[in-house]
Parts: sequence; C-alpha cells; structure tokens
Amino acid sequence: MGTSVTISAATDQDAEQILKLQYLCYQSEAALYDDYGIEPLTQSLAALRAELEEGCVVVARLGGEVVGSVRGTVDPDGTARIAKLMVHPRMQRHGLGGRLLGAVEQRLAAERSAKRYRLFTGHRSEGNLRLYRSHGYVPVGTERLSRRLSEITLEKDPGEAKVPGEELAAAQAYVAGA
Repeated sequence: MGTSVTISAATDQDAEQILKLQYLCYQSEAALYDDYGIEPLTQSLAALRAELEEGCVVVARLGGEVVGSVRGTVDPDGTARIAKLMVHPRMQRHGLGGRLLGAVEQRLAAERSAKRYRLFTGHRSEGNLRLYRSHGYVPVGTERLSRRLSEITLEKDPGEAKVPGEELAAAQAYVAGA
C-alpha cells in the first residue's frame, strides 16, 4: 500500500524543504521567460521563514517529504493574495495543485476572513492559467513587466455567479493580447 499525500499547515521545520522545492519548481518558469533572477529563485531562507511566520502557508507531504506548497495573505479589505503555488514535477498532473489551492482558500477564509482571492501568473504559463480558470479565477488585468514578461492578475469572488464559458473567453482574450 502506497503512502498518500496529506495537506496541512506548514511549520518552521518545513522551511528548508519548501525553499528547495521552490528552487526546483521555478526552474521551468525561469526558462520559459529566460529570466533566472526571478524572486522565487533568489528568495533567502530568512525571507521564507518570515513568510511562514506572517502568512498562511500550506504544504503537501508524501511521507516526510514536502512535495507541494502555497502561500497567502489577506489585505485589510478582505482580499486574499495567493502566491507561489508549486508542486514537485514528479507529482504534477494528479490534482495536487488544485487541492493545495482549495486548502489555502479555505484556511484564508476561515482564519483570516478572506472575501475574495487574487493571484497572478506569467502570460506564457498556460498550465497555471488552465488550473486557475478551472478553479473559478478570471483575469482582471495584465501588466507588462519586461519585454519578455506580462503578468496576468486573476481573481475569484466566491459570492459572484459566473456565466459558464464567460471566464474562459475572458482568459483567452487576456492571453491572446499579452
């Protein structure tokens, strides 16, 4: 019988494993945009520990190994900012990213009174965009950060009813225009 993946709050003891996982997972994003100076690849262990202390950090564990993680904070207006959703490459395409996203949303709502959720990804990150759209996120803006990178901001308001297909068309329009 195999070991199952569990999802729980991260602890300070997870910091080194999260940082190593982050470094591994963000190599593909860095290659996609030809930019190895992105913050997930340059973040220090001290900065990550500060995020663990101040934010809501959730991890996925397979036995004792951290194989996924996501972070979030909530603004005074109730907007949760979700960041650094990552899943070990060997564990991708099995629904773990969606489970982590759901878990951090639930914790941010229950523990920090989040009313809506916001996240961002690069315009070439098709897998990320598909995942976020499939979980109810819709694009609300695009910002050109460099000649190689436009950042798409997506939001989810659990209280708003969406017309089926409307969010997909909006996302495709943002990606096509980026």
